Amino acid sequence: MPKEAVFTMKLEPELRDAFMAAAAAADRPASQIVREMMRGYVAKRKEERDYDDFVRRKVEKSMQSVEAGRLLSSEQVEAEFAKKRAELLRRAAEKRD
Repeated sequence: MPKEAVFTMKLEPELRDAFMAAAAAADRPASQIVREMMRGYVAKRKEERDYDDFVRRKVEKSMQSVEAGRLLSSEQVEAEFAKKRAELLRRAAEKRD
């Protein structure tokens, strides 16, 4: 990918010196390291936005279910999963025998 844009930033001289020394010690150009950090930051933010969108959709879907009356009480959920747990335990016991 051609590199045509220039990015200028201000930072403390000590940070710049330490960063340049670390880049030199790694035998890598500082600009390459900064590009990698920027790509990582952009990717992380995209993941966060995607996750937020996923959660938002799940909440909206759940709210629609509640509004439509499609919901279970806590007791109903507990009873349903108690049956599932019992079935799994029964199957596990059969396999051991």
